[in-house]
Amino acid sequence: MTRAPGPLAAALARRTVLLDGGLSNQLADQGCDLSGGLWTGRVLAEHPGEVEAAHTAYARAGAEVLTTATYQLNYEACAARGLDRAATDALLARGVELAARAAGAAAHEVWVAASVGPYGAALADGSEYRGRYGLTTAALTAWHRPRIEALAAAGPDVLALETLPDTDEAEALLALLPGTGTPAWLSYTVEGGRTRAGQPLDEAFALAAEAPGVVAVGVNCCDPADVLPALEAAARVTGKPLLAYPNDGSVWQAAAQTWERPARPVPWPVDSWRRAGARLVGGCCRIGPARIAGLAARF
Repeated sequence: MTRAPGPLAAALARRTVLLDGGLSNQLADQGCDLSGGLWTGRVLAEHPGEVEAAHTAYARAGAEVLTTATYQLNYEACAARGLDRAATDALLARGVELAARAAGAAAHEVWVAASVGPYGAALADGSEYRGRYGLTTAALTAWHRPRIEALAAAGPDVLALETLPDTDEAEALLALLPGTGTPAWLSYTVEGGRTRAGQPLDEAFALAAEAPGVVAVGVNCCDPADVLPALEAAARVTGKPLLAYPNDGSVWQAAAQTWERPARPVPWPVDSWRRAGARLVGGCCRIGPARIAGLAARF
């Protein structure tokens, strides 16, 4: 990395830190092709300069955390495109390097979060919004291990264990953290006061309560209306700083590979999220630099 920001956990103890927004929508706005099983990873492999430009757009908007284009990267999908294990490891490291370069060029302190997306994302069929993949926790741990090790070795400030639909996957990832030496945040995707797989949120967040490497817990890629109840549940059982980066209220239609917009704009009660304990706040899918700049002005 080209810079050495202070520990993210120390910043969270003092104030709200602003996350970036959706990397995929920014890359699409730049004219990039995200089709195929790698999603933003395709752009990382084919047009890395576009990924760095997207990171830079968010940093200029005021984002203090840049999330890497590694959410959907996995060894099986890369192998299908002719990339062996070493080449995939290098691609994962490139994701961290590009975010770090954009962070280093920013006029303010910026941290790099290495995105560790769920197993369901690798299936590219919307499974991350359902969970319950039919795999044991041990199998999920084995699947995630090489990718999380490669990302941690690249030197991000934090691992973003994000868009997790159920507790099995959270357990699998939490089991890997002690071996990485890298702090992490744990973020579920939720609906109606439960994980996408239907588990109670108190139980889901309790898994991270005693995990020393977890610096924040919360939710992402969900309807903004589902954020506050989830934060309140996390606050009850963890005592950790909270995070919230929902989408704009759109719903992903996996069969059509498109977003269904809400009938009307969905409110973002950010002040309520912060009062509930949110210390990492930003956006996920369909939230761009303009929205992040608006949050930066409020903060």
